[in-house]
Amino acid sequence: MIKEAIILAGGLGTRLRSVVSDVPKCMAPVAGKPFLHYLIEFLQKSGIENFIFSVGYLHEVIEKYLEENYQHLDYKISIETEPMGTGGAIKLATKKTSHKNVLVCNGDTFYKTEVDLLDKFHQQNNAACSLCLKPMYNFDRYGAVELNEDFSIKSFKEKKFYSSGLINGGMYALNIPEFLKENLPEKFSFEKDYLEKNVEVSRKPKLYGMIQDQYFIDIGIPEDYKKAQRELPNA
Repeated sequence: MIKEAIILAGGLGTRLRSVVSDVPKCMAPVAGKPFLHYLIEFLQKSGIENFIFSVGYLHEVIEKYLEENYQHLDYKISIETEPMGTGGAIKLATKKTSHKNVLVCNGDTFYKTEVDLLDKFHQQNNAACSLCLKPMYNFDRYGAVELNEDFSIKSFKEKKFYSSGLINGGMYALNIPEFLKENLPEKFSFEKDYLEKNVEVSRKPKLYGMIQDQYFIDIGIPEDYKKAQRELPNA
């Protein structure tokens, strides 16, 4: 069972500046509590025992919150001194991991996945990375993900309007040794330079997608941030 998680909490939150301007995106208040609170509580209930918070922008705010509210949480801090992209942030954070397989999730996304099922799926396929995929309808904010019959990733489609499709929910089971084998640079996009690039080449790590039609919200834009105020406390 996956017991360790990397939370990517270094985002600038530029699209949220009109409603939240003085804290990192993961610390945006939702019904009186930071968004990060809901994510930590959910992951703890899902069996996660060790946390690595990948931070950058206004990281002191996150550190202070954790020190004051999660004194008994087993966590470490990985600090980006400059923007490194999602991939660079994950690579840096792996220096503080202690398990072979870890859960990676975005600090501005709440996806109520069944982590134990993701872990079993990941292990059974001997995957380098297993993505949680959320079915969606009538969307244009995300690209779509196509699967082969064996649930390996077939392709990543560009952002445009789709009447239905699967989106990358931003939650992954990641095999750290396999990930580090790729000899990736210090700064790179996990989505573009690791996931999408490796689907396009013949020699590639094993990337799989597991469909989980569970509650999902990404607070990256004001409209969904306002939606979270109503929905997240009861999710």
